[in-house]
Amino acid sequence: MTQASATPSTQAYPVLPLRDIVVFPNMIVPLFVGRDKSVAALEAAMAADKEIFLVAQLDPSEDDPDRDDLYEIGVTAVVLQLLKLPDGTVRVLVEGKRRAALTSLVQSDGYLSAEVEMLEGDAGSDDLEAASDELGERVGELTPDDLSPDLKALMRSVIDQFENYAKLNRKLPAETAVQLGEIEDPSKLADAVAANIQVKVSDKQALLIERDPAKRLEMVFAFMEGELGVLQVEKKIKSRVKRQMEKTQREYYLNEQLKAIQRELGNEGDDGDGDEIAELTQKIATMKLSKEARTKATAELKKLKTMAPMSAEATVVRNYLDVLLGLPWGKKSKIRKDISAAQAVLDEDHYALEKVKDRIIEYLAVQARTNKLKGPILCLVGPPGVGKTSLGKSIAKATGREFIRQSLGGVRDEAEIRGHRRTYIGSLPGKIVTNLKKAGTSNPLFLLDEIDKLGQDFRGDPASALLEVLDPEQNAKFQDHYLEIDVDLSDVMFVTTANTLNLPQALLDRMEIIRLEGYTEDEKVEIAERHLIEKQIEAHGLKAGEFALTTEGLRALIQYYTREAGVRTLEREIAKLARKALRQILEGKTTSVTVTPDNLSDFAGVKKYRHGLGEEENQIGAVTGLAWTEVGGELLTIESVTVPGRGQAKITGKLGDVMKESIETAFSFIKARSPSYGIKPSIFARKDIHIHLPEGAVPKDGPSAGIGIVTAIVSTLTGVPVRRDIAMTGEVTLRGRVLPIGGLKEKLLAALRGGITTVLIPHENEKDLADIPANIRDGLKIIPVAHVDEVLRLALTGPLTAIDWTEADDLAAQPPVGVPAIGGELHH
Repeated sequence: MTQASATPSTQAYPVLPLRDIVVFPNMIVPLFVGRDKSVAALEAAMAADKEIFLVAQLDPSEDDPDRDDLYEIGVTAVVLQLLKLPDGTVRVLVEGKRRAALTSLVQSDGYLSAEVEMLEGDAGSDDLEAASDELGERVGELTPDDLSPDLKALMRSVIDQFENYAKLNRKLPAETAVQLGEIEDPSKLADAVAANIQVKVSDKQALLIERDPAKRLEMVFAFMEGELGVLQVEKKIKSRVKRQMEKTQREYYLNEQLKAIQRELGNEGDDGDGDEIAELTQKIATMKLSKEARTKATAELKKLKTMAPMSAEATVVRNYLDVLLGLPWGKKSKIRKDISAAQAVLDEDHYALEKVKDRIIEYLAVQARTNKLKGPILCLVGPPGVGKTSLGKSIAKATGREFIRQSLGGVRDEAEIRGHRRTYIGSLPGKIVTNLKKAGTSNPLFLLDEIDKLGQDFRGDPASALLEVLDPEQNAKFQDHYLEIDVDLSDVMFVTTANTLNLPQALLDRMEIIRLEGYTEDEKVEIAERHLIEKQIEAHGLKAGEFALTTEGLRALIQYYTREAGVRTLEREIAKLARKALRQILEGKTTSVTVTPDNLSDFAGVKKYRHGLGEEENQIGAVTGLAWTEVGGELLTIESVTVPGRGQAKITGKLGDVMKESIETAFSFIKARSPSYGIKPSIFARKDIHIHLPEGAVPKDGPSAGIGIVTAIVSTLTGVPVRRDIAMTGEVTLRGRVLPIGGLKEKLLAALRGGITTVLIPHENEKDLADIPANIRDGLKIIPVAHVDEVLRLALTGPLTAIDWTEADDLAAQPPVGVPAIGGELHH
């Protein structure tokens, strides 16, 4: 051998450091060598006896390893073949011989040379050493009969396990397991298995270091056990993926076959109706699409043709085309131009509501003449139960439009109006586009119900999204996020409903507000006799002549069992009467029931409300005021008493800030004018005024109770009672002026329902009496007032002796110029 001087127990070899591989004894392995030192070491080995020392590197990325970069244990090997490749690398075939330990490493003629110590007895288990003593032979040369049963069993287990491993690992040749089964030496078997399994370099190095064959066999068995688990999972995954691919390919193949069959059938006379692509192409060609919509549809169809039919993208495109082509492009329902017929329809379905009916007829008149009017955007505002939603249906019926109702109560997502973008899974168009598709015409009537109950959260503000929909100047080019093209909504007639005008100002500005106040008693009687009674008789299965409700009985039902602006509670009460009547008929107690005021309580129960005067007699410090609520007008009692104190005003009744300020204003006015009203100023030094508005759980606010508060305080301080048949409403100033209020019709209705005969209203509200129905004006004595002095003169039962009604000594006491004489004529 060509090597440097070595001690008798060591031998010197050229060193070939290995990357990512460990060579075992008796294994033939091909290696590719590219480093100059490694090539030089091979050439040195070939020049001598072809022996070389192979040892693995700790760090494969190290190009110039030294002693610390190499493992301690390697193998001596013989170079069987060496071939230099054109790129300068060398392909070498080596065969491992024996394990050896690295003792020292030196540089020698451009390559690494090492002194190694051969590891004897690397097969040295106890069983083998005992057999060696008996036979006097080397351990590695034992016959199978010389091995212990445990070792034989372990070898057999390793071979069986390797067969299973080889079946799962496709990289191993099929004959490898057979060749290993023929090895009878445990050390060689362990090394052969270790060389063929895929484990980390550090694990293979551990197998090389271990000299006991039995332990090595146990180690390779454990490594194979772990690898088998991984390989089995990989096999499951691969088989699952393969099955899925086979299923997809099978479906694609069958779909293509089905298409081919359908095409053949089409060629024989079916016109290709079964071909989806052909059907979509025909729709795009024949429908009256806008230019933008046709371009978009054609592009999407082109994409669909290139996609696999069962792919997710194809489903998205197909759904998009279904929505786009499902819209009523160019389809319009014929608008009725017969004004008389439309008026008859509206009158048949709804009694009263003249304002709304007039607006609809006016719209139809302009439509009939010009044939080009954009759809109006009406907002019906009124308390519950007055017929806003049913009026929308009647408008659609009268105009000949398709009717679509969309409830907006609780809607808080902008996508409900504008839709979702197609990038989202399960995306859909907004309700506007969906309902337009559902209507089937491009000029339906959209009823947007409960628009004042729209919500708002982090997903957007739907009220702001409606700005585009309800703007006649913008909705001709409404963009839905899903469609991404302009949709013309200018022919759609939008009708919205709301209980209050608690809406964004920008949204209010886009709508024409039409108020629907509550019904009068006579109107309720008429509505019930025309619609409600007949509807409940039919709903309860009553036959003709079995149930009757007299007009007097109906009026008593309205007066004593309902107190509402609309007719919903009235309908429920009539349904209650019908149920009880039907029960008596089915029990055989009678054959027909007629409800009159005399027997009404037998069917409807105890009276729920008093009808008539708010108070039984004239009282000191108790005034009947008038309040507006979302469900109509209400009578509001204002009470005041004096209590010991220091001239302060105590306020109770859950009042809002505006009403509290109104009480302070009234109190300050009375303090300033107390001598004129016969009130000694000294009383404020020892008395407090307690003002209370009953029904303390109900919140109250607003300035319109001002004159009522003044009247109650003056009555309390002077001891003069207030007339029980008078109600009043109006805001008061520090100078005693009476300012106008809102909700006049509802307040007058409440006064009429409550049996009030005289109502005092602000003088500036006199102009609003023109809109008040005649039966309300006839049933009440309505007196406009401009100053508090007029109110006190009309409301108090006795004179205030200290007041000079004809000549006031204070400018604040003088009624404004132009105020009519107190106690003026009745206004009808």
